[in-house]
Amino acid sequence: MLDIQKIRNDFPILNQEIYGKSLIYLDNGATTQKPNIVIDKINSFYYKFNSNIHRAVHYLSGKSTEEYEKARETVRKYLNAKSINEIIFTKGTTDAINLVAFSFGERFVERDDEILVCQTEHHSNIVPWQMLCERKSAKLKVIPVNDKSEIIFEEYEKLLTKKTKLVAIAHVSNAFGTVHPIKKITESAHKVGSYVLIDGAQGIQHIKTDVLDIGCDFYAFSGHKIYAETGIGVLYGKENLLEQMPPYQGGGDMIKTVSFRKTVYADLPLKFEAGTSNYVAAASLGEAMNYINSIGLENISKYETQLLKYAETQLSKIPNIKIIGTAKKKSSAISFLLKGIHHYDTGAILDKLGIAVRTGTHCAEPAMKQYGITGTVRASLSFYNTKEEIDALYRGLLRVVRMFS
Repeated sequence: MLDIQKIRNDFPILNQEIYGKSLIYLDNGATTQKPNIVIDKINSFYYKFNSNIHRAVHYLSGKSTEEYEKARETVRKYLNAKSINEIIFTKGTTDAINLVAFSFGERFVERDDEILVCQTEHHSNIVPWQMLCERKSAKLKVIPVNDKSEIIFEEYEKLLTKKTKLVAIAHVSNAFGTVHPIKKITESAHKVGSYVLIDGAQGIQHIKTDVLDIGCDFYAFSGHKIYAETGIGVLYGKENLLEQMPPYQGGGDMIKTVSFRKTVYADLPLKFEAGTSNYVAAASLGEAMNYINSIGLENISKYETQLLKYAETQLSKIPNIKIIGTAKKKSSAISFLLKGIHHYDTGAILDKLGIAVRTGTHCAEPAMKQYGITGTVRASLSFYNTKEEIDALYRGLLRVVRMFS
């Protein structure tokens, strides 16, 4: 059992009023709030030993570098990666996916090769592959989903051929909360010699992620989705692949030697970390993961699953509501529409009641087009949310229905 009130007290932003109402924050899929321990870590870093990393012999730089590399080891353990050489710090999930699309693409993708993505992907896991296909004259193919927003696995396996170079798919759907069978997807892809990238932006904070067990070749996620600062993310990549891939960007810290005749690149992981990294945010990510570990991700996952089921039960009682994405296996997000009421209007009214939800396409426009809609209202949950907040959402939606009836 989680002590939810104690957890909520760890997040100072939750203890405020919006328009005279207690804040109910249900937009965790967009970004999560930050606990005191992470905020204190950021402040302490700037107060005590802020200095550029990997560049000096003085005390402050040494301490700063130590914190940065300590965070890398924390991430490695969290993912169960084999080596810190497989943990690349990026600006976020989007940056990590673009890194693979460029560097992996330059080394491995050729004319007429195929990249597979899912129908419900976030734009960040569509557009970089489109750009790669344009550069390399490769082909982008789409894995279909059923009406519940679940992958049609037989159709996926039909798409896999010897031409399939990479499968890029979300761990958890950003728009609908569907948990994809990524281990099974990876196993099938590997049978035809394809590589696999998992977009873990919506999975890393909710579900235990063991990259060795999954078997994926790449796993990307963002710090701000897992209670850390913005501007930091991670790309996990198998070391043998990263060794073969050319750098995504050039600059300081990713080199061994530079001359006008030839530059020799640094060893992993620095080869892919050009320029001054967001080292303070990296330290905040390590602290956020330590915080999650102190509570227990299994405890968090179990509670969030109970909360999601409660939300689905409560919201299903509302007249003329349609829940979009009813997969059997979901995680911490419920996407819905009220008949005859625009999703923006629903969100705007809820906002005046102190309830923060997301409205729109959720950066998944192709998915919305499949359902013939322009967007949804999405309530995305965290372990600091409560059943009482779900009840408040329920009452708020009833009020919206009454206003438009």
